Order: sequence, then C-alpha cells, then structure tokens
Amino acid sequence: MLKQTSDPRSRVGITAVGSALPDAVLTSQSLLHEAARGLGRTLPPTLLAQATGIITRRVAADDEHASTFAVRAARRALAAASLDPHDIDLLLFASASRDMVEPATAHIVQAELGSNAHALDVTNACNSFINGIDLARVMIQAGRARRALVVTGETPSRAVRRAPADLAAFRDGFAGYTFGDAGAAVVLEAVERGGILDVDTETRSEHWDVGGIPGGGSRHPRGDNHTYFRGDGHELRGVFEKTGTSVVERTLHRNGLDWSCFAKVLVHQVTVPYLERFTELTGVPAEKLVITVPELGNIASASIGVQLEKAYEELLPGDRVLFVGLGGGISIMTMIWEKS
Repeated sequence: MLKQTSDPRSRVGITAVGSALPDAVLTSQSLLHEAARGLGRTLPPTLLAQATGIITRRVAADDEHASTFAVRAARRALAAASLDPHDIDLLLFASASRDMVEPATAHIVQAELGSNAHALDVTNACNSFINGIDLARVMIQAGRARRALVVTGETPSRAVRRAPADLAAFRDGFAGYTFGDAGAAVVLEAVERGGILDVDTETRSEHWDVGGIPGGGSRHPRGDNHTYFRGDGHELRGVFEKTGTSVVERTLHRNGLDWSCFAKVLVHQVTVPYLERFTELTGVPAEKLVITVPELGNIASASIGVQLEKAYEELLPGDRVLFVGLGGGISIMTMIWEKS
C-alpha cells in the first residue's frame, strides 16, 4: 500500500506538461572535430560517441537563451491545460542555467508570457526542476498559490570548451561535452486523487567542488576561463552510484513498492554508460525508462521534464511514475507522482 505523505485533502498533481528543443543539431563527431582543431592535433573521431553514447545534441542559436526555451515549453504546457497565463498565480523558473545573474530569469519568462504571477528562481544544478515542482507543491498546499507553472530552460552548451588550449583543459572539461540545450514546463494544481505522493532527498555537500561552472558569482565574478564547465565525471558517477541507489531503495521500501508498480521511471540522464549502470544497480526494467540521452545529450534539469512530455499521453489515470533526480552539489531526489 502506497504511503500518502501529504494530507489527501490537499493533494497536488501535475496536470499538464510541455517541452521545447532548439532546432540546431550538433553531432558528437562535429563537436570533437572543433575541440581537435583548437588543440591543433588529431583526435579519434568516434571518441566522444564511444565514451558517452551520445550521438547528437540540440544547441541554442546565438539569439536563443535559457528563457527562450522556458517560454516555449510554458506555452505548450498552458495550451495543453487550456489555460491563459493569467490563470497562473505562481511562476517558478527552476534551472541550472539563467539569462543573467540579476534579475531572476523568472521575470523575463513572465514578461514574455504576459502573466502577473508571483515569480522567482529556484536553482540546484540538475535537480532544479524537481526542486521547483516540490516547492510549488508545498506552496499550493500552504494556500500561498492556487495554480503554479514550473519552467526550466537549459543552455549548458554555452559552457562547453569547444577550443581547449591543451589536453589538460580538454580532460578537465570533458564532462561538458555531454551537454545539450532544452526547456520543460509543468502546471501544478490541487487534484482530488493521485498527484505527488512521496518525495525524498539526500544531499552530500562535501562533494560540492567535484564539478560545476565557477564563474559569475562572488568567487569568480569575471574571467572567461571560469565560464566553462569543469569536473571529474568519474568521481561524480561514483558518488551517484553509492548514494543515489540507496535513496531509490529507501523510497521503494518506505512505500512498499517494487518496479511493477510504476508505468515509467524517469531518471536524469548524463551518458548512456551511466544510465546502463543505473539500470544494473537498481534493477529497474529497461522498458520502463524513457531514453533521451543518445539524441539529446545531458540536458541538465530539463531531462526529466522532456522525458515526462514524451511519456505523458501514454499514461492512464492511476499510473505511477518515479522521478529520480541527480544534481551537482551533490543532491539526489526521488518523487512519486500518480496521474489523476
């Protein structure tokens, strides 16, 4: 029997979803060729595809920004729900990317949509979108909002070192070559049945410096060298393997569930080898996954939102979905959602 963690009189569910992708496609072979040209040396043309399983990714055009994809996804979600932007009274931009340090990108999204909701940013690396959904849920339950729009727009391709100065820089930024751009959005409101049934988190902040983009804050406010992603992909994977699987097991055990209880399992996707390892360690049946990483790459916090839209129309009322979020910092998050 599934444990209902919130008052059933104030259940909150996802009632619409949307996503958005850039038109431009960049292959791993082309990206590796750019890096090799910057290095002034030859690299095996299949190195990136073989190491990551990523064949292509979508990348933003020069005149497209994080807010661009958030707005496009938001419009799709609102249309799916037959809602006007003024029907929303809480707007959360929940993303690892942003248009600028200040003001909050939520205000740029809101200005484009024409809404007048309470607007703010939520940021926690690749877990930002799930954190935003959880925050919106709690605010609706607290009576602070009636209907929320949670959006993300990710442009991590802007932080990829396409012309590394040397092999050390290439290795340091290699994890960034997995990135692609995308946006996602969900509408949340009170529901009579189902909805978000369980949330669990685990944070291991002692690993905060394993990877990230150091520029733009008070530590490194300026300097192009700090605007690129750097990190140890192997160390990140090791932490996720040790901690992430235990959170998943804890969530299933606490609620008395097994994999047969879920129609889909949506997990943040970094590379194909990591997704295969996640499947091996947790035992989740591969057919319950919605695989996007070979064609879209690591789209940061938009990953689960894009997967959700792909699966949404196939889901029936009563179907349960497990979200598994993995974010730098490091944080792990699970969420059980039942379609109303």
